[in-house]
Order: sequence, then C-alpha cells, then structure tokens
Amino acid sequence: MKTHFKTIVISDVHLGTKGAKAKEIARFLKQYQCDNLILNGDIIDGWQLKKSGSWKRKHTRFFNRVLKMMENHSTQVYYLRGNHDDFLDQILPLQIGNLRIQTDLIYESNGKKYFITHGDVFDSITTHLRWIAYLGDMGYTFLLWLNRVVNHYRFKRGLPYFSLSRYVKSKVKSAVSYIDQYETELAKMARAKGCDGIICGHIHQPENRMIDGIHYLNSGDWVETMSALAEDHEGNWQLIYYNEIDFKQLQTTELPKRNEEDDLPENDFLPMKRVAFDRPGEDLNPPSFRL
Repeated sequence: MKTHFKTIVISDVHLGTKGAKAKEIARFLKQYQCDNLILNGDIIDGWQLKKSGSWKRKHTRFFNRVLKMMENHSTQVYYLRGNHDDFLDQILPLQIGNLRIQTDLIYESNGKKYFITHGDVFDSITTHLRWIAYLGDMGYTFLLWLNRVVNHYRFKRGLPYFSLSRYVKSKVKSAVSYIDQYETELAKMARAKGCDGIICGHIHQPENRMIDGIHYLNSGDWVETMSALAEDHEGNWQLIYYNEIDFKQLQTTELPKRNEEDDLPENDFLPMKRVAFDRPGEDLNPPSFRL
C-alpha cells in the first residue's frame, strides 16, 4: 500500500465557496506524504469572495495542513496561478522557503518532462471575453447549489451521490466538444514545448490518458469529484479519488495516543487502493524543476 508519493497534484479547490470540500482535502493531505505538492490553480476562489463567498476557519485549516507538510516533511510546495485566483498576478513570481508561487512550470522526473499549468490560458473565453466567463461561473455556482439540494434528498433515501453538473456536461454537445478540444489543444502545447506530457486542471474533469503520444493528466477538482494526481518514485501516475479511500480501516488500527493537533506518526497513514503499474522505473533521483 502506497502512503508516500514523489509528487501530488491538486487543483480547483475553490476555497471561499460553499462547494469547497476543505475538510476532505485537509484530511486527504494528512494521510499521505509527498516530496512535492503542486497546487495547480483555483485553490482560492477570488471571484466568489468578491461577490458572495465567505472565508471560513476550515479554509484556513487547509493552508495550515500545507504549512505542516512543509515544516514536518520538508515538502516542496508549488502554487500555480489559476483564473479564479488571478489576484496572484500582483506578486508573481514569489519564493518563500519551500513555497513557490508562479504561473506554470516544467516538471522533470524519471527522464520525462511535463508542462504543468492550470489550463485557463488555453480557454479563449476566459482570456478574451471575461464577462462571459463570469456568466458561466454564475451558472456553475447555481448547478452546485441545486446539486446540494438534489443530493440531500438522495441521501435521505439511501441513494449514492449524483453529480448534476457532470451529468449536464455529458449531455450538452457543446460542452463535450469543448472538453475534447481543450484536451487536444493542451496536448499540442506540451509537444510544442518539447514535453512528454501535460498536467492541468480547470475543467473539473479528471483524466489520465495518452493523446497522440502525449501523456495528458488532469487532476479534477475538490468541489465534486474530490480527486488528485499522484506520482510514485518510479514515475508512474495515477488518479486518487477521495471517496475510494478506506478511512474506516483507521478505526480498527491501534494508533499511539496523541493530541488532536498533532500529526500522525510518519508510518501511520491510511491505506489506499492497490494499483498495479506496468512500467518499471530506474531513475529514483528526486525531480528537477525548470522555472
């Protein structure tokens, strides 16, 4: 069971909104160690905070968890700017200890290079017609509100979680076409930059597949999907879904007594689904970054 990863990538947490799963992602990061943590955009939702969003204690706890990872495990943290946290433009680039805040980066590991970007730079609507992007954001916010109402009643009836926004996206032809085009264009960009793959977020659609010889990876989101990307020390990538982690096993495991605020001991992490990797790795050196 893997509990320590070389790199973990998360995106689209949207802290400051009602839909943000701040408690869940803090719990997730508490269970798994990594050498590198990449926060790939839209971690803070500045758009919603300007309108009707609110900052809560649980949102602050997420950053407290990240700081503990940096302090206790020397985790290198890279915060990449997204479209919803574009207020970071005022301070880019910035480095404070193990924390770097920047626009994008090229990640090198096990002989392969990945271009990492939030992905909004390739969205012409967000870039050139901002008012339409805001309108779309309002529609998505409404869908999330309606989704909470629907799942409230589904939960009472013992039915599983249902993602209304993903259902709508799968049924609207223009949305399906947009996602396909988005993924294809990002793969082209990675090739143009001489990279073997691309890692992004933005569209809240987790993915791990090859597109014309380019490894396309999307970390999904922490509003509905609650997914993250993780790379092991052999260079193999996988998607991790929060809802697939067996947290119940922790209750049957005897852990040493500790205070609530203390971190779990290094070896006491929740197990994750076993994943079989096809490609053996040779290079076990830590990853290099070209900024």
